[in-house]
Amino acid sequence: MEHRPNQPGISSYEGRQDHIPSMELPEIESFANVYEGKDYTIDFTIPEFTAICPKTGLPDFGIIQIVYIPTTRCLELKSLKEYILAYRNLGIFHENVVNRILEDIVKSVHPKYLKVSGDYNLRGGIKTVVTREYSAEGSK
Repeated sequence: MEHRPNQPGISSYEGRQDHIPSMELPEIESFANVYEGKDYTIDFTIPEFTAICPKTGLPDFGIIQIVYIPTTRCLELKSLKEYILAYRNLGIFHENVVNRILEDIVKSVHPKYLKVSGDYNLRGGIKTVVTREYSAEGSK
């Protein structure tokens, strides 16, 4: 979409997050799932997630919840932690955080099922929760 800051209803920030899908972030490593073929769920809660509001420059705080059913690979926690820490100084909208995390996990471990939620602290009297789900058998 073309950047048109004076058009009614269009944010002056339009187009400034277009680089997010291709931005380089630390790699999320994985290890072999020795229980491949068994359906079990792995849940991660990241209670101190921080990124920067791209409009105000102030920190956004929230809880990132990751739930997945592995196939051949499982997420390696140290690399996941380093990946999440890369967001700390990044100006990024809540919606883009959740979508980018989900897509990077799918690339890393190709799960059978994955759900990523960002439950953000109140900002300006508004509570934001963003959720995206992925299923290897369904829509992505």
